[in-house]
Amino acid sequence: MTFTLTEPQASQSAEGALADVLDADFYGFQTLLTDVEQQALREIRVFLETEVRPYADDHWDRAESPRHLVPRIAELGLYGNAFAETRAFENSNVFRGWVAMEISRADPSTATFIGVHSGLAMTSIAVGGSDEQRAEWLPVLARGEQIACFGLTEPGHGSDTAKGLETTAERRVGPDGTDEWVLNGAKRWIGNAAFADVVVIWARDVADDQVKGFLVRTPSVGFEATKIERKQSLRTVENADIVLTDVVVPERDRLQRIDGFRDLAVVLRLTRAQVAWQALGVAVGAYECAVAYAKARVQFGKPIASFQLVQQKLADALANITACIGMCVRVSQLQDDGEQKDHHSAMAKAFVSARVRETVALCREICGGNGVQLGGQEQLGIPAGYGIARYFADAEAVYTFEGTYDMNSLIVGRAITGIAAFV
Repeated sequence: MTFTLTEPQASQSAEGALADVLDADFYGFQTLLTDVEQQALREIRVFLETEVRPYADDHWDRAESPRHLVPRIAELGLYGNAFAETRAFENSNVFRGWVAMEISRADPSTATFIGVHSGLAMTSIAVGGSDEQRAEWLPVLARGEQIACFGLTEPGHGSDTAKGLETTAERRVGPDGTDEWVLNGAKRWIGNAAFADVVVIWARDVADDQVKGFLVRTPSVGFEATKIERKQSLRTVENADIVLTDVVVPERDRLQRIDGFRDLAVVLRLTRAQVAWQALGVAVGAYECAVAYAKARVQFGKPIASFQLVQQKLADALANITACIGMCVRVSQLQDDGEQKDHHSAMAKAFVSARVRETVALCREICGGNGVQLGGQEQLGIPAGYGIARYFADAEAVYTFEGTYDMNSLIVGRAITGIAAFV
């Protein structure tokens, strides 16, 4: 990463968007970052405000991923900042969480695209891959030369994949004497799968009934990915249904350090905290839209921001955001200290995503009828990308994926009582 920070006043973004500390960071949590991390964060913020937010509504409306941004995202180091082989500078989990929040604040779909590629897929390789697999894949993926995705959820299994995974892997000796696996099954809601170059597929070994991970290179014979159409949330993310019919994967493309679902759970624990940050970004983006709208919208001869009920909604939204920042910061600090447990990240994801739902609803109320239109605030002097409708819709998907509210709550409940209540 190179630091060539654009001057904030050169941007056409909404007032305060490129300030050193966001207005939504009411208690100044960002100051916990190092000077280098804060400088990197400001550069990322410039990129998001000038190259992502202005076009986010258009891509969302067309349900098309902004693939032209892949090289720029790689240039800023946003794919590889969690991995020793690929990060440009030493950084903390708090910094990486804050980056996830900033991206989601501009566009939750872009944050999801990056989260699937560099969070779920690259972390699977970093945690479960051999040294050779890490060396082969992490640099290529960090440079954005290939795009990865993560295939766990199935048409009939989401919350119960630990026990119910139906996709199978059978080891055999190939016709030419090679050691290989044959995969059969189906996956659903797989982000980036419509155009990914490599897919991390999780399947159950028919020999020992243990879940294992496989790197499926596309195109492969028997691998089919069909884009899911007509979504009403995170529309820019190109999710796909995957069908695997006798897909052959060489043993060298099996993740060598994955021996069961317990190893996969390590990946999910690490990424779930990042998803809490991403959910937080949805709330911050919605709040900024509502503040800009309330200052610009005039009714009864004055801005609606001057009305008590509007200020009450904004105060409640900001309180939710402030509480969520505190929880996200702490769970990432635990991760930095090597002390984060499943129930820590589960509580953060559950609590934050629930508060996000409340917050985007409050913020949409402030925008009234204009809050159901994608964009369309330019007549009030509000730049493109500051409409509330996209955040309101996207909050639903973020609330649901990476573990539903119910399942994450039960993980916390198990930690409290010592009793699993999943069934």
